[in-house]
Amino acid sequence: MSNNINANNLNTDSSSSPVNVPKMDALIIPVTMEVPCDSRGQRMWWAFLASSMVTFFGGLFIILLWRTLKYLWTVCCHCGVKNKEAQKINGGGDTQADGACKPTDKKEENVAAEVGWMTSVKDWAGVMISAQTLTGRVLVVLVFALSIGALVIYFIDSSNPIESCQNFYKDFTLQIDMAFNVFFLLYFGLRFIAANDKLWFWLEVNSVVDFFTVPPVFVSVYLNRSWLGLRFLRALRLIQFSEILQFLNILKTSNSIKLVNLCSIFISTWLTAAGFIHLVENSGDPWENFQNNQQLTYWECVYLLMVTMSTVGYGDVYAKTTLGRLFMVFFILGGLAMFASYVPEIIELIGNRKKYGGSYSAVSGRKHIVVCGHITLESVSNFLKDFLHKDRDDVNVEIVFLHNISPNLELEALFKRHFTQVEFYQGSVLNPHDLARVKIESADACLILANKYCADPDAEDASNIMRVISIKNYHPKIRIITQMLQYHNKAHLLNIPSWNWKEGDDAICLAELKLGFIAQSCLAPGLSTMLANLFSMRSFIKIEEDTWQKYYLEGVANEMYTEYLSSAFVGLSFPAVCELVFAKLKLLMIAIEYKSEKRESRSRKRILINPGNHVKIQEGTLGFFIASDAKEVKRAFFYCKACHDDITDPKRIKKCGCKRLIYFEDEQPSTLLPKKKQRNGGMRNSPNSSPKLMRHDPLLIPGNEQIDNMDANVKKYDSTGMFHWCPAKDIEKVILTRSEAAMTVLSGHVVVCIFGDVKSALIGLRNLVMPLRASNFHYHELKHIVFVGSLEYLRREWETLHNFPKVSILPGTPLSRADLRAVNINLCDMCVILSANQNNIDDASLQDKECILASLNIKSMQFDDSIGVLQANSQGFTPPGMDRSSPDNSPVHGLLRQPSITTGANIPIITELVNDSNVQFLDQDDDDDPDTELYLTQPFACGTAFVVSVLDSLMSATYFNDNILTLIRTLVTGGATPELEALIAEENALRGGYSTPQTLANRDRCRVAQLALYDGPFADLGDGGCYGDLFCKALKTYNMLCFGIYRLRDAHLSTPSQCTKRYVITNPPYEFELVPTDLIFCLMQFDHNAGQSRASLSHSSHSSYSSSKKSSSVHSIPSTANRPNRTKTRDSREKQNATRMNRMGQAEKKWFTDEPDNAYPRNIQIKPMSTHMANQINQYKSTSSLIPPIREVEDEC
Repeated sequence: MSNNINANNLNTDSSSSPVNVPKMDALIIPVTMEVPCDSRGQRMWWAFLASSMVTFFGGLFIILLWRTLKYLWTVCCHCGVKNKEAQKINGGGDTQADGACKPTDKKEENVAAEVGWMTSVKDWAGVMISAQTLTGRVLVVLVFALSIGALVIYFIDSSNPIESCQNFYKDFTLQIDMAFNVFFLLYFGLRFIAANDKLWFWLEVNSVVDFFTVPPVFVSVYLNRSWLGLRFLRALRLIQFSEILQFLNILKTSNSIKLVNLCSIFISTWLTAAGFIHLVENSGDPWENFQNNQQLTYWECVYLLMVTMSTVGYGDVYAKTTLGRLFMVFFILGGLAMFASYVPEIIELIGNRKKYGGSYSAVSGRKHIVVCGHITLESVSNFLKDFLHKDRDDVNVEIVFLHNISPNLELEALFKRHFTQVEFYQGSVLNPHDLARVKIESADACLILANKYCADPDAEDASNIMRVISIKNYHPKIRIITQMLQYHNKAHLLNIPSWNWKEGDDAICLAELKLGFIAQSCLAPGLSTMLANLFSMRSFIKIEEDTWQKYYLEGVANEMYTEYLSSAFVGLSFPAVCELVFAKLKLLMIAIEYKSEKRESRSRKRILINPGNHVKIQEGTLGFFIASDAKEVKRAFFYCKACHDDITDPKRIKKCGCKRLIYFEDEQPSTLLPKKKQRNGGMRNSPNSSPKLMRHDPLLIPGNEQIDNMDANVKKYDSTGMFHWCPAKDIEKVILTRSEAAMTVLSGHVVVCIFGDVKSALIGLRNLVMPLRASNFHYHELKHIVFVGSLEYLRREWETLHNFPKVSILPGTPLSRADLRAVNINLCDMCVILSANQNNIDDASLQDKECILASLNIKSMQFDDSIGVLQANSQGFTPPGMDRSSPDNSPVHGLLRQPSITTGANIPIITELVNDSNVQFLDQDDDDDPDTELYLTQPFACGTAFVVSVLDSLMSATYFNDNILTLIRTLVTGGATPELEALIAEENALRGGYSTPQTLANRDRCRVAQLALYDGPFADLGDGGCYGDLFCKALKTYNMLCFGIYRLRDAHLSTPSQCTKRYVITNPPYEFELVPTDLIFCLMQFDHNAGQSRASLSHSSHSSYSSSKKSSSVHSIPSTANRPNRTKTRDSREKQNATRMNRMGQAEKKWFTDEPDNAYPRNIQIKPMSTHMANQINQYKSTSSLIPPIREVEDEC
């Protein structure tokens, strides 16, 4: 009625006076025929707005009223309680007090029951809206999704007028919006019930959004009108977007959460402000009777707000209404501040977002490995160079690197060059989320690289162990290959329950292998270089010139591979197969994986290195080969006697269609000899089956019973029987002063020059001593070890060394020539230079300064040339050309033990280096370029330098074949086993044990040695003979497996004065020509007979070999023909030794405290020798680790 009246009054006034009155067109709203709406077109926006305001303020008033009444009631009750307490104090009757308490207690119980009911309802509502339960998460996500849906409906309706007449039953969007808001109303009720503070809940943003969006929908249904109004406030729900993503476990990192928060706040504020501008600009100012409106779409308002926030203000779109302009004044202040702070931070977060933060997508049919740990340009390039080498079979493996630091430009370029097979992700293996990103559960293996140059090796090992624990905790079945720096830290891996070396888990201990390689070089100089080249993938470099590099590089191209043997080899002995494979297939087989037939072995497979005639090839035997690439090794698998027996070109040996049969059983009965169990538990061929083998095999000589009985009563070996052992000695008993060392004639020993102090990290010298104390050496063959260095440092290492025999310490410094002369460094078999201070210097070029200075210092030393040839016993050694009074003076068949050394340059030295480039400083006379790769430098080729970086190749070699690491460790560690490692982990020391047939059988294993060619049974082959003929003869006659040559550098030159330096030739071809000065690397069998007596070590009176400290290389053919002569020789030698000991008197300290009472005297008789004669001998220069040439038994007859 009032509206009609106002309208009539307006018409009357307009007809009576010309007053400026707004036009009625501005008040007309759209009317459709289907909608029963007000025909006069009056606006009803105030009804929609009033519903929201009444709801908001009405509820706020009720809450405040309730709080006020509750506060007043609490005050009144508090006052009543005080009055009652006062009455009690004033002496109220007990009866009255009791009567007053009863109704109070009933009221309290009712209140408690009422509170309990309300609390349960409140808790139920809280559970329903919380994200801690599945129902709560679903409800929260659903509310957010419906809010976005309501916002989308608003975007659709924004194209219509602000207010219009609509029929609820025919407007589909209005019906959907109504359903959404009914759900919002129910959710609002749950939130209200669960709220602890109703007032703060009423003033929350989400509550305000509901107040101004839900009631107008119900009003629109009642009035059949639609007012766009404040429905844009639904955009404020976008602020909760990050919470929703966290509920769904999508956002996990702080940066991602912060980025989504900033973006959601910025966008919701932007859209909400645009909605307000859209409302006021399309409606106009109420006090202007809505006449100053302008038609703007919602998206034009969005554009206007953006250019306003950015302070650009193009002016093409602007606010005309007073409300709009007033809003823009305030918004530009807040919007500019938000734009200036939020946008740069968003850009920074996006820019700082991990470039390598994605997830790995596995490729079907392609395996992948995860590489982590110390990821640098050097470590990655070395790893990829070896892992992706072309000599391997087609490597269908993708490499995934995981590191918590993004790669630098050089490393990134390296990844791009190998993008087809390499991916990098930024993260940490200690984070399960990052492990899931790289799909560690489906990875074929995980490789952990260590920082070899770190200052604290124990800390680095601890980090890698934690990586192993994290990975194994995430996926216990994953295969892990990790690098360890210190040997004693390997024990911690055994504490991980899921660590299982039987399933492929391996720990490559760099200290153990590095010192093991160096120790083997003390026994066979140059072996460290050969082994390092074997497990490193190197391409063949062809050189036409006849230089030493030509033959060296031909050997460098060889690597170690494994392949299953063809069934054509089944039933053959190992030496027979080796000869056939070498001569026919041009392959070198050095070991097999053997499955024992004994029941007690539980069919456990073992790796046997050159096992001998007693081992027969079984079906499915895995062989270890040395070849130039993997395709060549396939010949051993494809070989068929029926198809390939007459083929001379090994390249034509391909797969044939024949069924694999055993061909050799009837054709070679000599190889199928019955086994005979010996007293030491080993299996050997019967002597009666092959007289020739009986004469030449030192293992078949009787007389071991006495040794066995002696060993059974004395603890000479550790509990595993793998190493020589003695009771723990106090360090003071092995310390030598300079004068004591000078009085003691040391010869054929190993001098270890070590730099270190109290603060230096421990090197782990036990790993250097253990290979030199392997039980496959007899006691008299052990080289004495003299450590020269800081006593404070050696005290720290002594706990792991005190159970090894023949070890002495000379406190001093390796840079002191007086100390070096005191230990007779010119008479040593090998000088080892180590440093424990290498990683304490930041400058890489200075890390090896101590080792380089010590090496140059020794090489520049000069010695008296009158020392001559060292005599090991009274029979002496007659150099070529010297007459002897003995009627047996014939051409000497023995090996030259120790020629005269007049300069330190001829002293055998091996120097440990950290930095590859520093190898150029070791040899001042070489022409190596500073940029030359390590394996191409002369010191490395000669075996005088060892750099720990060569061990990086073992990671990829172990991945492709875990048996390779076992073979290498067996060769270089002297026989360390997992059982021994577990024992050391428990006690940190070797435990002595009584000798039993089982432990003594462990001595029967091969060792690496060197064979000289200038004299002995192979002398005829040494002068122009073929290497293949030598290979076959040594294998057939003595079961010695040859695998390389240690040749003089200038052997190809015909110069009179040749350099004494030698270089390594790995696996020469069959037709390779030999020279007399060559030394042959070979795997020799354990000599049971060498330990019977000193006399039995010589096969003739004129060919005598020292069985004292310098007789470690003796390998002679036993004979029974000369036993009386040997007995006389022994008696005369003992008399001479006794006379010599009496002459020495007390002037000499007996410091071999660990030797038995009948040990051979340490005093060595020295005879003078002329310089001319020494020069003649220098061309046959060798160390005492060489095997003396072996004389045929027929020569003695």
